[in-house]
Amino acid sequence: MKKVCFLLSLSLFFACNSDKTTSKVTPDFTTIFEKSGGTQTPTYSEVIEYYEALAESYSQIHLETVGTTDAGFPLHLVTFNPDGDFNFDAIRKEKTIVLVNNGIHPGESDGIDATMMLMRDLANGTKKSPKNVVISAIPVYNVGGSLNRNSGTRANQNGPEAYGFRGNAQNYDLNRDFIKSDTRNAKAFAEIFHKVQPDVFVDNHVSNGADYQYTLTHLFTQHNKLGHEAGTFLHKTMMPDLEATLQKNNWDITPYVNVFGSTPNEGFSQFFDSPRYSTGYTTLFNTLGLMVETHMLKPYKQRVEGTYALMDALIENIETKHYKDIKLIREKTHQSFLNDSKYVVQWELDKSKETILNFKGYEGTFIESDLTGQKRLKYDATKPFTKEVKYSNYFKPKKEITVPKAYIIPKGWHTILELLSLNNVTMNPIENDTIINVETYHIKDFKTSKNPYEGHYTHYDTEVTKTSQEIRFKKGDIIVYTNQLAFRYLLEILEPEAVDSFFNWNFFDTILQQKEGFSAYVFEDEAKELLAKNPEWKKEFLDLKTQDTAFANSASKQLRWIYKKSDHYEKAHLRYPIFRIQK
Repeated sequence: MKKVCFLLSLSLFFACNSDKTTSKVTPDFTTIFEKSGGTQTPTYSEVIEYYEALAESYSQIHLETVGTTDAGFPLHLVTFNPDGDFNFDAIRKEKTIVLVNNGIHPGESDGIDATMMLMRDLANGTKKSPKNVVISAIPVYNVGGSLNRNSGTRANQNGPEAYGFRGNAQNYDLNRDFIKSDTRNAKAFAEIFHKVQPDVFVDNHVSNGADYQYTLTHLFTQHNKLGHEAGTFLHKTMMPDLEATLQKNNWDITPYVNVFGSTPNEGFSQFFDSPRYSTGYTTLFNTLGLMVETHMLKPYKQRVEGTYALMDALIENIETKHYKDIKLIREKTHQSFLNDSKYVVQWELDKSKETILNFKGYEGTFIESDLTGQKRLKYDATKPFTKEVKYSNYFKPKKEITVPKAYIIPKGWHTILELLSLNNVTMNPIENDTIINVETYHIKDFKTSKNPYEGHYTHYDTEVTKTSQEIRFKKGDIIVYTNQLAFRYLLEILEPEAVDSFFNWNFFDTILQQKEGFSAYVFEDEAKELLAKNPEWKKEFLDLKTQDTAFANSASKQLRWIYKKSDHYEKAHLRYPIFRIQK
């Protein structure tokens, strides 16, 4: 046995040395998608092995791992740079960086295959290499979902033959987790995002909804919300330029079809991507964001080719038209927000403005179902049409807050501080116990969803009241100044009334529960004394009894009213524990 092993080792030695005297053979980088004629997508391990071989063969390709995921595997980041430099601190000084995210919903695998081919074609010279653009990609974001491979869960989708599942290893929908970061995936994504600091972000998806002629739809981050110079550039320049380039390359595209009624004929609105979504999160750092949504009913081969064409067109436009402008626009946008005294935390559709699209759809009618006996929607692909359709893609402010100079976060709220640290927020610990005059919020009202949503019973329609108070803070409590790169991130998570605030995601639910109480039979005598000692309380109390029948008929309501006026009532109840220092 030892002799056999020795001979095997010797043969391998000579084989390896003979390779050094001959030219290196480049592996076959034909993808599984291509070999199958556009019907199959690779497994997670096959994707990673492909990129490992690509990086081994081409110096312009770099593959690295960052963080970990709920499935126990790291996230991978693959980067194409024709210069072979993969130090992002150096890259961003000279070049525009595009970050692509794939497989957030692994059943929507179009971007996985398209990006594999695009990276290969850039590396081997099939595609002309951009000089001013660097492309990074997360090959498969939802690793756990990709490993949960099946052929049935995408009920309405036309291929591929097998694919991953939407939920991750903990069954989270990762495209709802970017701001709350319940998953290791989201934390690893934040690490990648702040490492790369992309100028442009692309998230590849497949749509599920109405039927129409298009293979490609786009979901640019909402331009009013992106705001200022970046919002204008995205809406007036970047989006129409991409549409025109795709049209030139024989690819029709339309905005994501988010229908008002039953069919697109009745018009539709732009999808509003709040910070829970990928492009909503990247907006907080003034990154120009785009979701690609191919149409579920189109053949898989066509969808992948469309995704490839869109990414290719985007890179071409940045390289030939926009790379000099994008960084400057992002910097100006950041400064414009810093100069604003107000910040919008809630938006609503502006029904006074709309865009007219020449929409390519199919006639849809309601017919009687021979299965249910009820009316059902039926599209007729033999009856295509092109007609004008109203598209509502403008939003207006619904609620604004005054921008504070800083927030103070008591050190006990370590989960909040950990997420701030993850997002590169600059924080300053208080050096000594001190009293500071701050603006304090109390939670006036909120509603809570009746059904669970991504691991939470979320709050909404939150309202606060404001008071100024002098509060003693402890050494080690944290001051966070808003004048920093994370400006928008801070306001979106720390202002309770913001749609995806940490309050609305249940991070502060402990303040909603009163921890101390009273026994009525003991407290009533003291309550009487308190009213006697405080005539203004007594007047208010008697007025309430006169004006409010329910109050007058409830001993518990009356005693609780007095209790809350007293020093017994805990200050923490309903007091939002993040404090504001005004400018």
